[in-house]
Amino acid sequence: MSLAESSRSARTLRERLKRIGMHQWVIGGALTIYTALSAAILIDAGVVPRPRIDLSPILSAGPAIQVHVVAALLTLSIGLFLMVAPKGFRLHRTFGWIWVASMAVTAGSSFFITAIFQTHYSPIHALSAWTMLGLPFGIAAVKRRDIRKHRTTMTNMFVGGMLVAGLFSMLPGRMMWHVFFAV
Repeated sequence: MSLAESSRSARTLRERLKRIGMHQWVIGGALTIYTALSAAILIDAGVVPRPRIDLSPILSAGPAIQVHVVAALLTLSIGLFLMVAPKGFRLHRTFGWIWVASMAVTAGSSFFITAIFQTHYSPIHALSAWTMLGLPFGIAAVKRRDIRKHRTTMTNMFVGGMLVAGLFSMLPGRMMWHVFFAV
């Protein structure tokens, strides 16, 4: 490969990488970390998971966890709908308000769950605090008709608070892992 071809190839790769959005980088990084952690946990335990659905861990959990799971599933469902549905219409606004409420319940209920460290909050609670602070900013942005800021704030909360945090709730050994996998 000549120097000109090498330079052109590097420039093309750089241009392609620039086109990848921040959310794709975050999700890709989270998936990479999740895969490495899950593999390390499963290899250390020497087990092979089998897919299944067993709701008994949630049904036998305390009310804080049950409220958190129901609110998170509602938030995830509505969030996915809002991402693909037309924006600005009454339906978007109605579901947007329901999403904000369910996101607040999801984040707020997480402060009553300290299962990872038993006695105090884990780093995942930082996402909940960020969400509780970010929701009013997203609402204020749309009230000011700053649609770009509103979209960015709400999308960041959805990606960080629902997709990334939800992914890490599925680590081997955690409750949601036991809902979807048997070992």
